[in-house]
Amino acid sequence: MKEFELKYGCNPNQKPAKIYMKNGSDLPIEILSGKPGYINFLDAFNSWQLVSELKAALGLPAAASFKHVSPTSAAVGIPLSKELKKACFVDDVEGLDDSPLACAYARARGTDRMCSFGDWVALSDVCDVMTAKMIAREVSDGVIAPGYEKEALKILSAKRKGNYNVVRIDPAYRPEPVETKDVFGITFSQLRNDFKIDPSQLKNVVTKNKDLPKEAERDLIVALITLKYTQSNSVCFATDGQAIGVGAGQQSRIHCTRLAGSKADTWFLRQSPKVLSLPFKEGLSRPDRDNVIDGYINQNEEDVCADGIWQKYFTEQPSPYTRAEQKAYLAGISGVALGSDAFFPFGDNVERAFLSGVKYIAQPGGSIRDDLVIEKCDEHDMVMAFTGMRLFHH
Repeated sequence: MKEFELKYGCNPNQKPAKIYMKNGSDLPIEILSGKPGYINFLDAFNSWQLVSELKAALGLPAAASFKHVSPTSAAVGIPLSKELKKACFVDDVEGLDDSPLACAYARARGTDRMCSFGDWVALSDVCDVMTAKMIAREVSDGVIAPGYEKEALKILSAKRKGNYNVVRIDPAYRPEPVETKDVFGITFSQLRNDFKIDPSQLKNVVTKNKDLPKEAERDLIVALITLKYTQSNSVCFATDGQAIGVGAGQQSRIHCTRLAGSKADTWFLRQSPKVLSLPFKEGLSRPDRDNVIDGYINQNEEDVCADGIWQKYFTEQPSPYTRAEQKAYLAGISGVALGSDAFFPFGDNVERAFLSGVKYIAQPGGSIRDDLVIEKCDEHDMVMAFTGMRLFHH
């Protein structure tokens, strides 16, 4: 296939639209089901790079959930705890631990379920039946993988009445080293960011505490590779082999950290006994449960515990999750990793990260206030490595 005509570009008024290879060669993809759109393919190609790099760096199957050209989460295939399975709505899946790829998907899709609603999925390995069954029951736009088991493809192709987008990418495809794009009729050219992220970037530990366990190293790699394909400015919190809070596209570094930290807090609180024991009414849809849990934790637009409202969701009225209770629960969290795509200009980022249990930080370094940021890390006995590499992505 030399080119693929799209329904429209970013918006319905942007026609015509298509994808093609500038050198005239065949596209490195095969569309097995559906008809992906412009933004679908932006998500697909960015997410595929992320999961393939995670697999290469850590040697584990990887999955990512993408929305609007940034990851909601990315994860590698590590078995889930009982609490995490329930928080991710996969506690009913028998044999989940037998498929590392399905574990990676369950983590990536389950991290930020509100943001993952209608996502694009990327898988580093051939999609197996277990993973296909889990994708089939979520609201999603499509999936990209290097291949699909026969039964898995049958399951996915039946989704959305046969219109679900399923894309196979050639895992051997390598792009040209120089990439271009047009903005306002002007062509930009740059060397593709093929910088390889691995543990060697974590050797320059600048804090007094230099104890960086292998698990923390893994989580920092997950955070940094996730940032490589996140719209900048960006900060990523990670633990247990998955990104648990992504703050993307903010103009201020502290806003990135606050956004990522608040998402990480929600992820932790969803696994707390108080949330896991919420008495949901039978038959409540998965997206509705997502919204209710978010409202219960973050106390947003609707008071789900109020009279006249709780009856829509619960069999009995739950007690509110007070800020004091949440703070007490989060105070027991530690060992979280944080990556930043550019340097921390102020110590406030470290202070905010500490509130969400961050112990390990990887950032490029190079600020005129590096000494103050290091000092702030030392106050909290954190470990911080300077990678020397900025990871802006636009």
